[in-house]
Amino acid sequence: MAVAIITGASKGLGRALARELAGRGWDLVLDARTPAVLEESAEAARARGARVVALPGDVTDAAHRRELVAAARGLGGLDLLVSNASALGAEPLVRLDALPLDGLRAALETNVVAALGLVQEALPLLRARGAEAGVEAAGAEAGAGAVIAVSSDAAVEAYETWGGYGASKAALDQLAAVLAVEEPGLRVWTVDPGDMATDLYTAAVPDDDDPRPSPEAVVPGFLSLIERRPPSGRYAAADLTEAGPREPDPDRKEPGRGEPGRGEPGRGEPGLTASGLTASGLTASGLLPSGHEEAGR
Repeated sequence: MAVAIITGASKGLGRALARELAGRGWDLVLDARTPAVLEESAEAARARGARVVALPGDVTDAAHRRELVAAARGLGGLDLLVSNASALGAEPLVRLDALPLDGLRAALETNVVAALGLVQEALPLLRARGAEAGVEAAGAEAGAGAVIAVSSDAAVEAYETWGGYGASKAALDQLAAVLAVEEPGLRVWTVDPGDMATDLYTAAVPDDDDPRPSPEAVVPGFLSLIERRPPSGRYAAADLTEAGPREPDPDRKEPGRGEPGRGEPGRGEPGLTASGLTASGLTASGLLPSGHEEAGR
């Protein structure tokens, strides 16, 4: 059985992804800060046949991160680490001139520092999966351990009031890009999930009542990524269709994808695809560096 750790798994994208992976035969280690809601997610996954360890806690706590990795070891190892837990820095979001510095520090601690800390703790198990599968360092073919960092198009677009959160996600993107270079035996993917109807987005912009896709509608893109295992890089979930990542089209314009003047994130850069490593610090997909209990709005 494959084993995944998913942080921020009590609701939204984390819960939806856990449920779908459970239905595909994965065993799971789930994290969130609220025990009762996390247990609901765990029960939903167990109902689909998975072994599930639910560990309430805060990913900024080093001891909790060690517990998550120890639980994966107890299930037989670790194939996939999904860093989905996230913090906004202010609720609702505010302009930079009003952003509490302690809030910015909290966002960076959760979205960047804790994510790296969990990767550091998990690397021995992730590397072991590749070794067990006989993966060559330059190949990272099927069987290698994988990391998914859930990002946001706020990492690459300048949206009013999203500066602190976007800065933390930009830092996460860069960490993932460098990790992919330093750990060529792994798959390291950064994913912009696009617009979602989540508690995170409601907390960020409580007055915005526009309809948005459910997290369940976004999960197929993540499943396609996990099953197809394209090269390490940055992807948009909307482009990870059953046909696989599509070729970029610089002239394509789509509503809701970072349109000027909206004042809110859309769905990130259109047409992201994996097309080779550049020497200028871009991710292995050749792309420009492109959130509470869950990331990605």
